Amino acid sequence: MTREARGPKEGDFITIKSYKHDGSLHRTWRDTMVLKTSENALIGVNDHTLVTEDDGRRWVTREPAIVYFHKHYWFNIVAMIRDNGVSYYCNLASPYVLDKEALKYIDYDLDVKVFPDGEKRLLDVDEYEDFSQRWQYGEATDRILKANVLTLVDWINHHKGPFSQAYVDLWYQRYQELLRRSNDQ
Repeated sequence: MTREARGPKEGDFITIKSYKHDGSLHRTWRDTMVLKTSENALIGVNDHTLVTEDDGRRWVTREPAIVYFHKHYWFNIVAMIRDNGVSYYCNLASPYVLDKEALKYIDYDLDVKVFPDGEKRLLDVDEYEDFSQRWQYGEATDRILKANVLTLVDWINHHKGPFSQAYVDLWYQRYQELLRRSNDQ
């Protein structure tokens, strides 16, 4: 079995590409370190990762962030590890696909931000409405996304998965171990 058939393994670096519903490239993250892959999920970390916007602007992420992608849920989660605690940025998005080029998903504009004190904010509702009409997301997509917002809020409220401090600590510690190991070689 080739590496592509197996997918990336712990410590490998991948590219992440988000697209808009019309197929246009939205944003690219270069060199996300893979921490774990399973049949349905991928966990990685961005730390001073180069990000390229659709208009060519480039910037580098400021702090380490654990990223969580799932093949069945219509969201992905970014846990940003900051001095004042963990902040979350959750993208309502299609389940991911992974090919030899990149991990890919469609960004559906709606986002949920969770602050270290637990405050939640639904962001970009106007943008979602505009793009929904422009690209005709359709009732089925709208229903799926709204159901996934409810699932996401339930995860947040119950500190499930990436919203658990133990989860963030575990994967950040694993990332640090992998960094030390690569620096020792």
